[in-house]
Amino acid sequence: QVQVVESGGGLVQAGGSLRLSCTASGLPFAGVAMGWFRQAPGKVREGVSCISWTADTAYADSVKGRFTISRDNAKNTLHLQMNLLKPEDSAMYFCAAIPLAWGDCPVSAGAYPYWGQGTQVTVSS
Repeated sequence: QVQVVESGGGLVQAGGSLRLSCTASGLPFAGVAMGWFRQAPGKVREGVSCISWTADTAYADSVKGRFTISRDNAKNTLHLQMNLLKPEDSAMYFCAAIPLAWGDCPVSAGAYPYWGQGTQVTVSS
């Protein structure tokens, strides 16, 4: 059974930083693409960033230059370093996984079959 678990959310002031982590168990981390998505109340889920098995990355324009996605394949762990946080970054952040050994990581939420329960990020002004 595949289990995806996020951690690291919290409350931070604008301009601050947070580091989200995600572990995926029940599927080989090798050959898996991972993504971070977020959803604010009343809004659709949007892609934040993703990383392929070969560490190619993609970012939403709204987070480029502020967020950095990385993966530690030895520990089956995904990270999202979020700097210069803004109030509009406040949302529930979700980690997602898809077995995909080649090609770019999918940017669409619909492509990912495995999801975590989310971790809340709140940025105060």
